[in-house]
Amino acid sequence: MDSLAQMDALVKEWMHAARTEIIQGFKQKIAVWTKSGRNDLVTNMDRAVEAYYVEKIHTFFPEAVVIGEECHHQQDKYQTSGWVWVIDPIDGTMNFVKQQDHFASMIGVYHNGVGVRGYIFDVMNDDLFWGGPEKGVFCNETSLQPPLDTGLRDGLIGIGMPYLVHNYRNLQQVALASSGVRIYGSAGIQIIHVLQGKCTAYVSYLRPWDFAAGKILAEALNLQVKTIDGCTLDMLSSSDVLVATKNAQKDIQSLVAPAR
Repeated sequence: MDSLAQMDALVKEWMHAARTEIIQGFKQKIAVWTKSGRNDLVTNMDRAVEAYYVEKIHTFFPEAVVIGEECHHQQDKYQTSGWVWVIDPIDGTMNFVKQQDHFASMIGVYHNGVGVRGYIFDVMNDDLFWGGPEKGVFCNETSLQPPLDTGLRDGLIGIGMPYLVHNYRNLQQVALASSGVRIYGSAGIQIIHVLQGKCTAYVSYLRPWDFAAGKILAEALNLQVKTIDGCTLDMLSSSDVLVATKNAQKDIQSLVAPAR
């Protein structure tokens, strides 16, 4: 594996190139298909950006295993050993289609199961959040400081809409105990807000490509990234995921209902 500095330079170049293609794509008709249901969308741009990332990764890092949202049907072949790249070409596809805003492109890089680099690109704001455990976290080239360890009552919380509507694990009570709820429809955007201290926590049902990059960045800023019960996440499985300050995590765990 080449140096992490070279990796950073390459991934930044790829993500900015993908952004250019995405912006240009808005001038053309976007092809949209459904996956598991009418609100689970994929577009020609999702597939094109993922194919572009995969081609670049395999060119420069041929030993890498790549896990992508649009090729997740191959997931049973994957292991966490070696270099593993987890990519979500467009996170928040519904927002991409309906709003042309509030979506992200994400890449997480792991070595033997340990997070090395995370990249979350807020595409429309042209803000790339990137970094890792020994590097720290940056927004573009500006270093981010760890957010204040705010408790639940003094901060906003992001909650995935199905979890809130169906009161998963008593999350409606958690919402009422906070300063307010924000729902953006993109895990990447929601996690960015926790990194910046704009929200004190975010909880939702996430798949590996939804949280792989964010986990690395959040932990580099002393934030907690675990299941809602405080368990370690399985990087190849989907589950509820809580990204939060340490105090907010404690407050939320005291309010959630036992698993059924």
